Amino acid sequence: MSAGLQAARTALAGERAWVVGGAVRDRVLGRASSDFDVVVDGDPGQAARSVAAAAGRAACFELSREFGSWRVVARDGSWQLDVEPLRGGDLESDLALRDFTVNAIAEPLRGGDPIDPLGGLRDLAAGRLRMAGAGAFAADPLRVLRLVRVVVELGLEPDPQTMRSARASAGGLREVSPERIFAELCRLLAGESPRRGLELMADVGAAAVVLPELERLRGVQQSRYHHLDVYGHTLEVLDRTVEITRPGSPEGGQLRELLAPRWSALSALLYEPLADGLTRGSALRWGALLHDAAKPLTREAHGVSRRVTFFGHDQVGAELARSLLARLRASERLQAHVAGLVRHHLRLGFLVHEPQPLAPGLVFDYLLACPPVEVDVTLLSLADRLATRGARAEEAIASHLRLGGQMLDAALDWRANGPPRPLLRGDELARELGMPRGPRIGALLSELARAQYAGEVDTREQAIAYARRRAGNV
Repeated sequence: MSAGLQAARTALAGERAWVVGGAVRDRVLGRASSDFDVVVDGDPGQAARSVAAAAGRAACFELSREFGSWRVVARDGSWQLDVEPLRGGDLESDLALRDFTVNAIAEPLRGGDPIDPLGGLRDLAAGRLRMAGAGAFAADPLRVLRLVRVVVELGLEPDPQTMRSARASAGGLREVSPERIFAELCRLLAGESPRRGLELMADVGAAAVVLPELERLRGVQQSRYHHLDVYGHTLEVLDRTVEITRPGSPEGGQLRELLAPRWSALSALLYEPLADGLTRGSALRWGALLHDAAKPLTREAHGVSRRVTFFGHDQVGAELARSLLARLRASERLQAHVAGLVRHHLRLGFLVHEPQPLAPGLVFDYLLACPPVEVDVTLLSLADRLATRGARAEEAIASHLRLGGQMLDAALDWRANGPPRPLLRGDELARELGMPRGPRIGALLSELARAQYAGEVDTREQAIAYARRRAGNV
């Protein structure tokens, strides 16, 4: 038994209390759970404080004043337990107010048989998702997104009446707080099948409300080097990104061959916490979703042949991604990170036509431009290239993968060790050259850093000589 549930049993031994919702459902399905909901026939605040004390000074705070719910979180983050008041006067009335029948199953906290007045156990056995009551979605339109997530996570099939009701209530998502919508979207994107979730979101009408930027990609045709419109391409890039960020070894023949030798370092980076409870790997999925979001805004068709271009969609897209995430109340750190992915996602492709292997100076320019996403955006570029299978695709993919391998090695080394240590400071260089400190010295220091990375200078004396030669050109 979870330490959180054991603490609740100890603290609430004399209370009328029940475990409800997802933890009960997951136990029936044989799934592990670390997130528990407990309903008490009493004061939820006092109950939560008692559980926190029994758990050994776990964190305890009011989660929602409107709904009277409190949260207890383990000090090591291994579990959390929400305590809610009994609604409707009795347990059956409380369960009838929940979202889906599979989440309206209760068990006495002290132990005992499941309490299942709405037939949630039968629905689980049948693989069916059914709303708990006719007003379930109207009571909380966020449940439209929750339907999508539960379907994708558990592999259940919504019954027709539930789907009709979800579609009718999707517009109500406009009234739901952005923070709650963002939390559901993050869970969906971080899951096993985000593409399936996005497609179901569109089917129920939720995507047009919460991610209109994504829906605008439908039907936006691209050049002959693409085999899909922008919407289809975006979902395929997301698929390739899921292959990269899925726990365990990377999937897919070309990706496996490229990433497997580097997987230890890559996986450590992808599982690194970033912001808003997301890892860098989950943030990379946001980058995949938004990398081409500005293409409808930048599309042009040129000449008699109507050659299609999207000039500037990387820069415009970076601001669009930032704006979208700000609307969802994401943190500034996540906004900046995803905007960086979108801004730089074309940069590696621009280097494919340079002589290979890439000259060290060009590698340096790339690494200097892209932090802190130099590794992440290289992975995104690879996913983008693998999802682009129009004219001359195989040749272009092979070249891109070769370059991607070189850049991944350089980027991982850059993250681990940083750029070379400068051979002399700005004041020293100014004194050696007899120049005042200012922009010219700054520009010379940048040139020296590039030359040092490229192996063109190795000593202080060489650096001074190099700077003397370059001083007249700065």
